[in-house]
Amino acid sequence: MPISETEVHLDPDALAAQLADDVRAGLTATPRTIPPKYFYDARGSRLFDEITRLPEYYPTRTERAILVDHAKEIALVTGARSLVELGSGTSEKTRLLLDALRDAGSLETFVPLDVDPAILAEAAEAVAAEYPGVTVAPVVADFERHLTLLPRHPRRLLAFLGSTIGNLDPGQRAHFLGEVRATLVEGDAFLLGTDLVKAEERLVAAYDDSAGVTAQFDLNVLRVLSRELGADLDPDAFVHRAVWVAEHDRVEMRLESVRDQRVRIEALDLDVDLAAGEQVRTEISTKFRRAGVERELATAGLRMTHWWTDVDGDFALSLSVPA
Repeated sequence: MPISETEVHLDPDALAAQLADDVRAGLTATPRTIPPKYFYDARGSRLFDEITRLPEYYPTRTERAILVDHAKEIALVTGARSLVELGSGTSEKTRLLLDALRDAGSLETFVPLDVDPAILAEAAEAVAAEYPGVTVAPVVADFERHLTLLPRHPRRLLAFLGSTIGNLDPGQRAHFLGEVRATLVEGDAFLLGTDLVKAEERLVAAYDDSAGVTAQFDLNVLRVLSRELGADLDPDAFVHRAVWVAEHDRVEMRLESVRDQRVRIEALDLDVDLAAGEQVRTEISTKFRRAGVERELATAGLRMTHWWTDVDGDFALSLSVPA
């Protein structure tokens, strides 16, 4: 089947304006922040792909193992005719779901959603070539803003993998899950990947690997801001930190200024003074417990029907339907 015309809900001008707004708000806040979505230019995406293969970074391979064990069950339980992947990237792990749904005889449509049209086009072409009987309908959009605009195919399975939901703070998660519920109708389902609470040393190591790849990934956001906003951010003036914040059950990635410095962001006509040792938070990665996941889903109007983990209880996939 052909690739459908790409739906675009996020044009380059809107994306640039959002970047400017987010960076202005984040760097003038206390504590200072930069949203993690801006890690992922071409270099950042390559670095993250490298991270997923590191010995310390267990989430990707663990989630994949759960999908290997349970994709067939997910396909049979949902009977999904349309698979919608939120934040699809290269759609690599999604092949396991596509295979299972195809083998079950129900799959008709695949809808990858991503903010990056180039990555989206590449993934759409690859999936269309590998699954000739499936219509691929790409959507350029932000999963935090455009879920209610998703195409209304019958019996949709929305997949949000990789524990990306952990990058959202509690208020953002509540809003996101509310939007998920708003777009679901009877017969639809929601598959969610969540990383689970475990020993602090394992968690910190996953975000501060011995090879320094995660540090490069973190520092890359400075290159993105320098390129896109004319910022004079010197990566050598910062060091990467990963910190476990027990009261929030989350790892925080931060960039720490190694000296007193004034940063000029030309496109924003903004100067930011950073003291030596001051930190800019670039990512939160919340870790979950089953009861908390179930509670957040229920608050949004979703009823969890299935919960699958690996044998060590490191990661979970949950399936929910409208309550």
